[in-house]
Amino acid sequence: MSKQDDGAGGAVGATTTTSEVYFSLLSTEEATKLHGLDAPSKMVYQVIEASGSRGIWTVDVRVQTNIQQATLTKIFKQLETRRLIKPIKAVTAKTKKLYMLYDLTPAKEITGGPWYSEYEFDHEFIAELRNFIVLCITRMNGGYGVGNGVTVRQISAKMTQANVSRVQLSNDEVSQLLRTLILDHIVERHGVTDNGEAVYVTAKPVSTMCRFGWWDVLSPDFHFRGILFEDGVYLAPHEPHHHS
Repeated sequence: MSKQDDGAGGAVGATTTTSEVYFSLLSTEEATKLHGLDAPSKMVYQVIEASGSRGIWTVDVRVQTNIQQATLTKIFKQLETRRLIKPIKAVTAKTKKLYMLYDLTPAKEITGGPWYSEYEFDHEFIAELRNFIVLCITRMNGGYGVGNGVTVRQISAKMTQANVSRVQLSNDEVSQLLRTLILDHIVERHGVTDNGEAVYVTAKPVSTMCRFGWWDVLSPDFHFRGILFEDGVYLAPHEPHHHS
């Protein structure tokens, strides 16, 4: 790869493949960034640049540039010193190193998004957000299992107003938290609004505890007994022996 002054304040970049050479005009800003770099360093920079916010593994840079590892390590160090690139880690492979341009923000697929802190799944942070959502739904509906329901947009607005999250959560991310609460039978969907938005209420408490042991179920007269549940509900003999 070579760079030549185009006479108009920019530079011409040449990328060589196995059979062809492609030229592109660089902006003055880009040419200034790369000023003083040799051809291998410029090649490494442009390979990293092409990876965007997802970054590129060091091994893939070596494969694409065909530069020996010792030389490549020096180039990485040079580009880092000039703040042209930065090393990052991915939550899926914390021991390996990715590189991306210095001024880019890593994609959520790399960092894990708001659910990760220092590349570790943040259980405590998520628990706090889940508790706030339950409290929010309960108060906005006037109690457990009652009310017309609350939309994701309304929950998101309350979370922003209360500043409960260290990062701004999108509606999709709030929906992810709601799905975990639904799976845990803490929140349930309660229809939709006139414009088609789903609404949610807190689930009614469910009690399945009753005063008999597993050995009682094996008794031949089990279905002829009355069952008293801990919440005071009594099922008389011959009634279906289930309760929610």
